[in-house]
Amino acid sequence: MTVLGHLRSWSCQWLPLLMLLLGTGHEPGVEGVTHYKAGDPVILYVNKVGPYHNPQETYHYYQLPVCCPEKIRHKSLSLGEVLDGDRMAESLYEIRFRENAEKKVLCHMQLSSAQVEQLRQAIEELYYFEFVVDDLPLRGFVGYMEESGFLPHSHKIGLWTHLDFHLEFHGDRIIFANVSVRDVKPHSLDGLRPDEFLGLTHTYSVRWSETSVERRSDRRRGDDGGFFPRTLEIHWLSIINSMVLVFLLVGFVAVILMRVLRNDLARYNLDEETTSGGAGDDFDQGDNGWKIIHTDVFRFPPYRGLLCAVLGVGAQFLALGTGIIVMALLGMFNVHRHGAINSAAILLYALTCCISGYVSSHFYRQIGGERWVWNIILTTSLFSVPFFLTWSVVNSVHWANGSTQALPATTILLLLTVWLLVGFPLTVIGGIFGKNNASPFDAPCRTKNIAREIPPQPWYKSTLIHMTVGGFLPFSAISVELYYIFATVWGREQYTLYGILFFVFAILLSVGACISIALTYFQLSGEDYRWWWRSVLSVGSTGLFIFLYSVFYYARRSNMSGAVQTVEFFGYSLLTGYVFFLMLGTISFFSSLKFIRYIYVNLKMD
Repeated sequence: MTVLGHLRSWSCQWLPLLMLLLGTGHEPGVEGVTHYKAGDPVILYVNKVGPYHNPQETYHYYQLPVCCPEKIRHKSLSLGEVLDGDRMAESLYEIRFRENAEKKVLCHMQLSSAQVEQLRQAIEELYYFEFVVDDLPLRGFVGYMEESGFLPHSHKIGLWTHLDFHLEFHGDRIIFANVSVRDVKPHSLDGLRPDEFLGLTHTYSVRWSETSVERRSDRRRGDDGGFFPRTLEIHWLSIINSMVLVFLLVGFVAVILMRVLRNDLARYNLDEETTSGGAGDDFDQGDNGWKIIHTDVFRFPPYRGLLCAVLGVGAQFLALGTGIIVMALLGMFNVHRHGAINSAAILLYALTCCISGYVSSHFYRQIGGERWVWNIILTTSLFSVPFFLTWSVVNSVHWANGSTQALPATTILLLLTVWLLVGFPLTVIGGIFGKNNASPFDAPCRTKNIAREIPPQPWYKSTLIHMTVGGFLPFSAISVELYYIFATVWGREQYTLYGILFFVFAILLSVGACISIALTYFQLSGEDYRWWWRSVLSVGSTGLFIFLYSVFYYARRSNMSGAVQTVEFFGYSLLTGYVFFLMLGTISFFSSLKFIRYIYVNLKMD
């Protein structure tokens, strides 16, 4: 059996198991609806609490001094739910299908001054809680805070001790669930002496109503009772701005290809036919000096192994990003559950490792690389090592603060196993295929042994200027859309415009390719043949602009605060910028390579 046959057989055996382990064996986005009979118990799970403005800082609900069973029984969760910080446990609430309840006592509590102070701090930091009933999330604030007046100033803190649950059903299924404190007065936590205990009685009510809506998906998207902002609407200004920029850039590149290059080729080819070989000095004039470097333009760059690793991992993330967006377009992710996206991203990353191995090894062999094993190790480490270091710091901060975002040891072992058994082997397999299928580089021009001296370049053709221009223009094409993405990932918005996201992603890649071609042309016109790394850095610098935008977003557009949220935000923002550097650097390089091959294939030479 061939290697390909073994790989196909291995995939058929292990992929279903992987889908089950990652929690994506069922159709993502489709809840497991339970069927009830009248009077059947409906389990309500408590999940997590945390500051409203710090989405990634979450704690177990029972870490607060609240009504808690003697023995806490946790619900088994999928990998995506664990990554999302969910830690569901059974509650003391007794809810029965289609049976209303009024002012039912949950528990009686005697709180010490330290416990009251813990609740006061949580309320002042706008802590919200999340419950789950039949896979439907219910959210509300832990308490009530009121600031009024300047002179005299009043600061009032109250705790919600009564919750009203409203559930809608259709037939034998629960369609909608909500929790409210609209007609409830909070219990004051002010004026308690240090040695005094506070007696509390927690109660709740349950109201059932029938609805004509047959499926949960038929309700308005983002309708969770108004606790979080509703789904984002289409932002046409961003789309129009991006389209105009793309048309201008494509037109600009077309002018270069159709007019400037045509004139260059006509002049160069005419001079080649009518002048002697010594007339080559005429080409030193002006900015159109890209012909005289034809013996150096395909000279292989330094650090070719690192360059190939960048291209391989960049190609992998291009496939990963496209796959995630396509899956979202197909409706495979539930707007209420971000855990499905986390699971899909991990699974796709593991499976697309073969792309990074193939592209890196294939190009490395083409440009004369000999240390094939080292190239594979570098490729598989280029993203995984920075990610592991960043995650280690972030997870340690979460663990030290008792946050539910800290991954359990079992989840860490599962992720490590997926990488060791799937990701790394597929990188090696892809590298073997890439090495064996690699053909010679086949440069259209012969490269001399001695490199040509590069003339002094004006300041506007420096690497820094190219990185500034090449990074800013793609960033400007996505800057408005970037706000909505940040508001979804680091805020409370719900993003469902995946068609627009796919369109903007295509715009970003198009702009990057066009800018890369234009900047490469200007560089070659200045007789500078060191385009290999320059093409990667010029458009790849968009990742730096994205990170700078994340700093601006944190400081001016969000209310995030605290060490836990800050460390996670900037740690993963750095990784995001790095991923964009790899993706756009790869697009930029291959666009420049295609362009350079085109112009030198059409050039007549001795």
